[in-house]
Amino acid sequence: MIVDCAVYRDGHRIEGPDDFSDALAAARRAGGFVWVGLHEPSAEEFELVTEEFGLHPLAVEDALKAHQRPKLEVYDDSLFVVLKPVMYEQDSDTVSTGEIMIFLGDAFVVTVRHSDGGGLAAVRRRLEQEPEMLGKGPTSVLYAIADTVVDHYLDVATELQTDLEELEAEVFSPDGGGSRHTASRIYGFKRQITEFRRATGPLALPMSRLSGSSTGTLGAAVPFVDDKARPFFRDVSDHLTRVNESVEGLDRLVSDILSAHLAQISVQQNDDMRKISAWAAMAAVPTMIAGIYGMNFDHMPELHWFWSYPTVIVVMAGLEVLLYRLFKRRGWL
Repeated sequence: MIVDCAVYRDGHRIEGPDDFSDALAAARRAGGFVWVGLHEPSAEEFELVTEEFGLHPLAVEDALKAHQRPKLEVYDDSLFVVLKPVMYEQDSDTVSTGEIMIFLGDAFVVTVRHSDGGGLAAVRRRLEQEPEMLGKGPTSVLYAIADTVVDHYLDVATELQTDLEELEAEVFSPDGGGSRHTASRIYGFKRQITEFRRATGPLALPMSRLSGSSTGTLGAAVPFVDDKARPFFRDVSDHLTRVNESVEGLDRLVSDILSAHLAQISVQQNDDMRKISAWAAMAAVPTMIAGIYGMNFDHMPELHWFWSYPTVIVVMAGLEVLLYRLFKRRGWL
């Protein structure tokens, strides 16, 4: 569906025609640009946008099918950028991702959003309150969206850090480390970090190109993007670098916690085996004595002695006490 369509001139929203072609022509005459926002459009809805703005069919296919990794592609008449906003669900402590596709031309911006999260209405309102920034043209829209997405990455990384500290405390608590559900929680947390990394990692190269930090052919000026905006994209790239470093740190820490948890389980199993072995050894002594004197032989030492039974019982009890003290001193019991 079409969420909004507006024409901007000198940083201010002006009344424009509803028809996309007329709106684009009006924006070019006024030296401004038109911004069209769509949310999960159908093929029929997007066909009209494609024809009016001359979007490349390959980029259109990616925008309709979604499930793309963050990237930056340059076509003859437009620039195609894919961003993956990340949402943190407070109730379930899980991470989910959406997609924002941005078509950038000489006098137009077309944004296509998938998923319910990561709405752009707040970005549009913020830009409309900053005419100086909005007056820089379509580049300002690309920068504002990228800046919002990456800044939210920082918030999600902070939330994940808090959750990881709680998980770490649970693993190393006296009772929590041995829970059978702990390993599944650690693995689930690692899956969330992997999902987060899929959104942040591939975005590093597009941000580097937009900021002019890449070398070689990739470092060449990106068309349809104002060169004066490079410092702004460099700031976004710096924030993204912080996010990626944080994600790497979280991933390493989760791996270390999982290794520590498995080591705890191994130590606990060894303790259990030692206890079982100690009790088995204690049970074996009276069993051996009883087994020997239970044999049906006539000529056995002290077999017919009056005090044989109490003597054997006392010997068994004494050996049991001796073994118990020995195992207790060694920490087996």
